[in-house]
Amino acid sequence: MSTFVLVHGAWHGSWCWKRVRSSLQAQGHEVFTPTLTGVGERSHLLAREIDLETHILDVLNLIRWEELSSVVLCGHSYGGAVVTGVADRIPERIRALVYLDAFVPADNETVLQHVPAAQREQMLEHTKNLGEGWKVPPIPAEVFKVNEQDRAWMNSQCTFHPLGTFQQRLSLSGGVSKIGKIVYIRASGFQEGSPFSPFEEKARAAGWTMLKMACGHDVMLDQPQQLTAALLDVA
Repeated sequence: MSTFVLVHGAWHGSWCWKRVRSSLQAQGHEVFTPTLTGVGERSHLLAREIDLETHILDVLNLIRWEELSSVVLCGHSYGGAVVTGVADRIPERIRALVYLDAFVPADNETVLQHVPAAQREQMLEHTKNLGEGWKVPPIPAEVFKVNEQDRAWMNSQCTFHPLGTFQQRLSLSGGVSKIGKIVYIRASGFQEGSPFSPFEEKARAAGWTMLKMACGHDVMLDQPQQLTAALLDVA
């Protein structure tokens, strides 16, 4: 039996992992899909003060208090920054680190600086006009090339996301380099306007295992069975 901790991206919540979680659990594995503070079913906790450190602690504390070890830790999209921060602090508890079409900021970098300039300006403008200057409105599923059957559902499920999580610099101490297995999964169906090409190149240069999924950005919705199989291979 393996232990998986699957971390969602911005505007999402535990709900996006339903299919993958069920598939892994059906095969006897232990699966945790924490919802980060301020989104999804924890959207009632949304506050200006929430930053990247808050979300790193959400996952770090889950692993500590559930007494998890030999974890396959997976982060999707913005969740890549979160799992990087977590893995850096407790590499001894991480069996493998998986980036799912995700940001992989280096030390002292922010997520926002890796968003293409035009998208960044639009995001900040929408945050100013619709989110009181600190709540980022969800990006529509259509932009992420989510399959047509799930688009309306995904749009109804997504919630505002705290801007501070994109703006805070990630502080790293080199712990990630102690993890023996790192995998980067790229969604090949989401290319136009994607900020993830530089991270794919970074992964190749670092010698990480590279995989591609022929689908939109939300791989867990578009190809849950293929993603389940990939995670099991990693484990």
